[in-house]
Amino acid sequence: MKQILSLRSLVARRWTNRARKRLAAIGLASICLLSACAPKFDQGQVVQNKGDKEQEAVIPKYNISDSYYRVVLPFKPSGARGEVVNDLNTRLDVDEFETGLMRLATEQFPSDEYLFQEGQYLDSETVGKWLARKKTTRQLKEEKMKPEDNLGLNPPISDTGTNEQKNKQSPIYLASILEHDYLVKVDNDKVKLGGIAIGLALNSVHYYSTEQGYPREVKIKDDVIEREGKRIAAEVLKRLRSMKGLGSVPITIALYKQAPRSSVVPGHFFAVTHVDGGDSTIDDWEAVNEEYYLFPSDEAEENHRDDWLKFNNFKSDVEDFFPNYTGIVGRGLYVNDQLQKLTINITMPFYGKAEVIGFTQYVTGLVMEKFPDYITVNVYIASAGQPESLIVRQAKADEPFVHIYQ
Repeated sequence: MKQILSLRSLVARRWTNRARKRLAAIGLASICLLSACAPKFDQGQVVQNKGDKEQEAVIPKYNISDSYYRVVLPFKPSGARGEVVNDLNTRLDVDEFETGLMRLATEQFPSDEYLFQEGQYLDSETVGKWLARKKTTRQLKEEKMKPEDNLGLNPPISDTGTNEQKNKQSPIYLASILEHDYLVKVDNDKVKLGGIAIGLALNSVHYYSTEQGYPREVKIKDDVIEREGKRIAAEVLKRLRSMKGLGSVPITIALYKQAPRSSVVPGHFFAVTHVDGGDSTIDDWEAVNEEYYLFPSDEAEENHRDDWLKFNNFKSDVEDFFPNYTGIVGRGLYVNDQLQKLTINITMPFYGKAEVIGFTQYVTGLVMEKFPDYITVNVYIASAGQPESLIVRQAKADEPFVHIYQ
């Protein structure tokens, strides 16, 4: 069983060779062992209404953080489950697309009032049809498609010209659609749908191949991404309103710019709109000022030099401490140009558990000293092929949480 190791004290800033030899004797004395077995919590039973059907559901009474929603049990997977993973370019985009949509949804559906459920209205077949290209009249005839099935939200591709010409003229804008449902209690033992959030992931680069099979790409300008995203959102809202059960439900729609395949940081949301129940048009959009930066990088140095210097000082101290240093990189999330969260990955060639313990203690001290307390800092320490330890310093927290993998 894995065990959670909570640090009560931190070692000195510099770890000498003599101290390293003594780690086996003193390392375990500086940590407190707690059981990693998950506690049990009482559950609350409710009746969930969906259309004309009622069924029992369970609401966990314990919530691990105000930043997260409680999930209605038993867990109901979305009919479009797995589509986002297949559609987006990188795992980073997959994670940020989902968690970022939850973050934006809390503005309209607070986590202390609403419960989360995976989307139950958009199934895999529907999402597939919406992500397709619109068909031309000729293409409809050739593919023997019914006009009512011609639901593609991406622009049609021309019937003439080379594949390169056609893709440059009509790149694919919409990459993925994500639905989240938010339930609200109507009395002590019943819940109902209180709103839904829709994420629309848009390409910043369109990838395709020539007739000869050579890979090509078309970069899409930001103003085009925004224009096409808002056009698609208006049509998505209209279609949602026509679905049974969604005619009078508040809907949040957020636009996400997907990063290129080669990116080492995820994309970001750039616009959101909240539509009241019953409305079928979008009156206005709210700009979302979020972006990720890689540390160290020229972009971070140019746009956020103070944070870049803090990270480089942290990195330098790690390098001075550990002669077998391998690699350290960070990803910073900026909201309204203010660093909110910094995720740091450190890979080291460790040769014993004492090294892991001592190094984790030292890095914990650096985290507390080098980074302002308004930043959430997550540090993942690993050796080749496996995680070794985790450090989490939540914003405004007096003490960090540290986990040593056993």
